Amino acid sequence: MSDEGAVATAAEAVATAATGSYARIVAALIRVTGDWTLAEDCAQEALTLAWQRWPVEGVPANPGGWLMTVARNRALDVLRRATVERRKLRELAVLALTGPDDDAPPPGEGEFVDDRLRLVFTCCHPALALEARVALTLRTVCGVATADIARAFLVTESTMTRRLTRAKTRIATAGIPYRVPSGPMLAERLPGVLAVLYLLYTRGYDADGEPAFAAEAIRLARLLDRLLPGRSEVAGLLALFLLQHSRRDARRDAEGNLLTLDRQDRARWDRTSIAEGLAALSRATGDGPYALQARIVAYHATAASAAATDWVAIAEVYDRLARSQPTPVIELNRAVAHGYAYGPAEGLALLSAARAGGRLDAYPLVIAVEADLLARQGDHHRAAGLFRQAAKAHSGAERRALLARAETEKEWQSKQE
Repeated sequence: MSDEGAVATAAEAVATAATGSYARIVAALIRVTGDWTLAEDCAQEALTLAWQRWPVEGVPANPGGWLMTVARNRALDVLRRATVERRKLRELAVLALTGPDDDAPPPGEGEFVDDRLRLVFTCCHPALALEARVALTLRTVCGVATADIARAFLVTESTMTRRLTRAKTRIATAGIPYRVPSGPMLAERLPGVLAVLYLLYTRGYDADGEPAFAAEAIRLARLLDRLLPGRSEVAGLLALFLLQHSRRDARRDAEGNLLTLDRQDRARWDRTSIAEGLAALSRATGDGPYALQARIVAYHATAASAAATDWVAIAEVYDRLARSQPTPVIELNRAVAHGYAYGPAEGLALLSAARAGGRLDAYPLVIAVEADLLARQGDHHRAAGLFRQAAKAHSGAERRALLARAETEKEWQSKQE
């Protein structure tokens, strides 16, 4: 193999090992050292060493185990120099006999031993602000570079570094335990963890978001589903992610413009993701918000065409969702569903009721929804103006899509005149 081929092979192997093992290594070292910075530094040094050695020495048979060994040895060196207590040295020595084991069966509830799951629950502790939980999860669990996280949060890298440092300090000073809660406390904490993953996915799936964030959210949802079997909302969240993500390759045309559901080529939808999502949905037996949202997406995913979509069934699910979670966004989407199921006049009436009291003022898409309903009612002149107004509150691909829709409605108006 040429030098270029060896480097490419090694680079791919490092990237794959980092995705599969980084969080497990960091989590294991945090558990036995209690030092977040040391754990991350040692894991990162192991990756750096892999970049240097693997193109020359070849990719090891067990890349994850190689990284764990290097990171563990580095931690041992640091701890010895710092004369840390013998107990921690003994615990680290145990890791020499137990490398990453991704094929291990999931533990029974109440015996949570997977370090990654402990790390997820620690990063998502309610003592931390929601954005801090998301950022810490991205950095520590997913191994996303601080610069990439900063760009997603629209702040400088130094600002994000300080936020992450404060979050870790908060965990240490508040004595936040490094464990997965059990019993009633698990039921209390789990929704917060799922909310972090949902926000992480949304930041990746948005029109101008970071696609890698959505992929990480799916990976973590799969992990939770494997380690917490029988949890309806965990399965529901995984189903929601997979079913929605199945459309990722069909969301834009050849020029990169966003396409609405009715204009997407359904042959480009990922049928493997849809099948996995439907299987996860079959395990989501409850009426939690994620399971209900997943059922809505499933109606779209299984419809042969946009015209064949069962909007009446979707509207009924939104009615149930609005009763259990009457948030402004749910009310907005409910108006859309009713507009397609029972006619635009019904959608406009629900939209007007939802806007009462200013509850939807903070959502720029409200104007776009009103414009779409008016267009379907035949009022193309008002619709065009509202689409242009909605575009002012957006940027990038969404702004272009709204302006293009305004031009379409203007053309329809001209034809009518």
